[in-house]
Amino acid sequence: MKDFMMIFIGADYGELGLSPEEIQQRMGKWLAWNAKMDQAGILRGGNALHSGGVRISGPERTVTDRAATELKELVGGYYVVAVEDIAAAQKVAQDFPDYDLGGTVEIREVMVFD
Repeated sequence: MKDFMMIFIGADYGELGLSPEEIQQRMGKWLAWNAKMDQAGILRGGNALHSGGVRISGPERTVTDRAATELKELVGGYYVVAVEDIAAAQKVAQDFPDYDLGGTVEIREVMVFD
């Protein structure tokens, strides 16, 4: 088994104008997906991320405020799953709840240093 990180990219629910009820329904889909992976024994961890933050870059350590209102897409969270290969990770990602909102899943193998 290898670990793969699934990185979730999409719009902020608040920016999409979802009602509290719609957000609650959406969270139910996330919880069901989480439970499915947990029951399969492949979920290694993951979290949702707050929108915004800062980006530090370059030799001068330039700090850029990443306010959610300025972003069209944001990294909203991630899961790490343990599966055989990237094809298996792609299969797991088929249940990502936010495809209907234009969301994207980026899958990357976790590099292990021995």
